[in-house]
Amino acid sequence: MHKHTMREPFLRISKRGSIALPHAWGIRVSSVILAMILGALFVVAVTGLNPLDVYASMYRGAFGTERNAWVTIREAMMLLCIGIGLAPAFKMKFWNIGAEGQVLVGAVCAAGLMIKIGAGLPNGLLLLLMAAAGMLGGAIWGIIPALFKAKWNSNETLFTLMMNYVAIQITSYCVALWENPRGSNKVGVINQMNKAGWFPKLFGQDYLLNVILVLLLAVFMFVYLKYSKQGFEIAVVGESTNTARYASIRISRVYMRTMALSGAICGLAGFIAVAGADYTISTSTADGRGFTAIIVAWLAKFNTFVMILISFLIVFLQRGASEIASDFNLNEEASNVITGIILFCIIGSEFFINYKTRLNRRKEDAK
Repeated sequence: MHKHTMREPFLRISKRGSIALPHAWGIRVSSVILAMILGALFVVAVTGLNPLDVYASMYRGAFGTERNAWVTIREAMMLLCIGIGLAPAFKMKFWNIGAEGQVLVGAVCAAGLMIKIGAGLPNGLLLLLMAAAGMLGGAIWGIIPALFKAKWNSNETLFTLMMNYVAIQITSYCVALWENPRGSNKVGVINQMNKAGWFPKLFGQDYLLNVILVLLLAVFMFVYLKYSKQGFEIAVVGESTNTARYASIRISRVYMRTMALSGAICGLAGFIAVAGADYTISTSTADGRGFTAIIVAWLAKFNTFVMILISFLIVFLQRGASEIASDFNLNEEASNVITGIILFCIIGSEFFINYKTRLNRRKEDAK
């Protein structure tokens, strides 16, 4: 009789069918606690600092003063707005990596109106026109790759990524065209004297209107994706294009409509950046948020309310890292390692939400 040893794998991984919501959030909270512990170990090992002091510094950088808190809120709203824009495209499994360009094009359109007709219109009407122009610019930038995908099945990931660079060059051209003062190669603060095209203060706060607009968008997108016919079609196309065809859903129309919406919301984020945050336009107006928002949308599973929490967490980490570098004379890389550890653990927690692991004992069977 021939004998041989059969060994089962040491670790068995299988996909979860479903997971209870409290269990999923328990995993996420545990990942944050683990990240804080690992970050503390890094701080002690590399810098010799008290990790509690370092984490306190992160909190001060994000929320230590009223101004710091409002800047954190402003940046979180910008990131959230772009994440909301990406949600419908990603749920459709149309990989829109072009949010950076869509934000820039929307910002250029809004800034152009702000510069050219800023003094000639009531501020409310000017803001409405700027918002419409920003959304139109972003929508066009979203429709172009959707058209090529629908007609010729082009790769949307590469297409939208390349369009970012086209948008950067357009923005660079407009900055040179509108530069103020001449020769500075920058636009400077637009309409600084009359503040035409600036968001008005609400209850004495500069950025409260930003918050209201983006939170209304979050509610709209949640309802749109979950309860509307168009949201249902997005979900079906994302699950299976074959099923969508069987259900007589016109996939090309869904691509075009959804990317128009996605680009329009990203363009609106560009408008908010110009009118409600920076009051200028430059190639760094998007500032990498178009890529960071991919993490926001993906981690939230396209739930816009969950995106609010994730946006605040990421902005907290970014601003906290800068504060650490300033308070403890650390270089930017050391403080970014802490941010990286926390993000790695949070992203890694999604693996344990989607998959379950089990240790196996080794078994030996004789045949």
